[in-house]
Amino acid sequence: MTLMTFVYLIAGLVLLVAGAEVLVRGAAKLAAQFGIPPLVIGLTVVAFGTSAPETAVSVQAAFNNSGDLAIGNVVGSNIANVLLILGMTALFAPLIVSRQLIRLDVPIMIGASLVVYALAWDGSLSRLDGALLFAGIISYTAFLIISSRRSKDVNEDDEFAKEFGLDEPAKPYAWAINLGLIIAGLVLLVSGSNFLVEGAVSLARTLGLSELVIGLTVVAIGTSLPELATSITAALKGERDIAVGNIVGSNIFNLLCVLGLASMVSPQAINVAANALAFDFPVMIAVAVACLPIFFSGYRINRWEGLLFLAYYAAYTVYLVLFSTGKPFAESFGNAMLGYALPLTAVTLVIIAGRAWRKQRNEAT
Repeated sequence: MTLMTFVYLIAGLVLLVAGAEVLVRGAAKLAAQFGIPPLVIGLTVVAFGTSAPETAVSVQAAFNNSGDLAIGNVVGSNIANVLLILGMTALFAPLIVSRQLIRLDVPIMIGASLVVYALAWDGSLSRLDGALLFAGIISYTAFLIISSRRSKDVNEDDEFAKEFGLDEPAKPYAWAINLGLIIAGLVLLVSGSNFLVEGAVSLARTLGLSELVIGLTVVAIGTSLPELATSITAALKGERDIAVGNIVGSNIFNLLCVLGLASMVSPQAINVAANALAFDFPVMIAVAVACLPIFFSGYRINRWEGLLFLAYYAAYTVYLVLFSTGKPFAESFGNAMLGYALPLTAVTLVIIAGRAWRKQRNEAT
């Protein structure tokens, strides 16, 4: 790897993380000045703002005809968000999961994963596919705003207001300052995405790896850093809805908005690699489905479940390395994961969730 490739990657990641932070702060405070409730800001601006790096990178990659990088970034980020970030966050502090996530947001995340997989099944994502996905994120956001205005939760409002300083009195010309932060954040994001895409493509060529693998690993983890910082910080402060809701909201946004925009701006339909359809997409869906029984079992994510998530992410990364280097047992390892390990874990989680459900039912009666 050349020095310039290393410089591009580091500079891109730094600019993306800084840009996301500045953008979220400015947008959240500006929205608050216009009278938007903190809970609505948390569900939309904050959750979506942490996905700004994925948006910038995937749109830039698609526009440059690097479709594998765009797809790999989204799929890899969604897998990393749950297995790596939620896993690490649960190790710091066991997480309490709100009932809304279990009843609404996680099923929507699973449904969005299945829709994207169905649209990509023919081997490509067209502009029409992108428009359908983008219409989905608009509908989801509108639903969140309407439903949160109807049933306002004071505790959650206080939580988001405290975390992002939305309850502080507005200073003179604050709107201009916040608007400047938004513009600065966008400039940093665009610059960072250019550097990261350039560095990732160069790294793939240098190491002889596909852009898909680089997108699923290096780029995916890099663009997920804002989610990691937000979730761990929130967990340590005891802010459960920000810690977990941030991840679920970000995954929904990645699937519907990021892939939607990337597909619409791409000069041609984005080709989806056959190995991604055969392995990476099913893993992404399995990870989303696994959230439901884990979240349902006692409405919390325990440390052992966090360790389980991390172990699966390590196994997934090992498979990618083996596959990309052409090791002969990569296929056997992948089949073992899909055919044995994942189903066995799923059965175990269903049993745990069933016991938790029966316990809650008995306590209610």
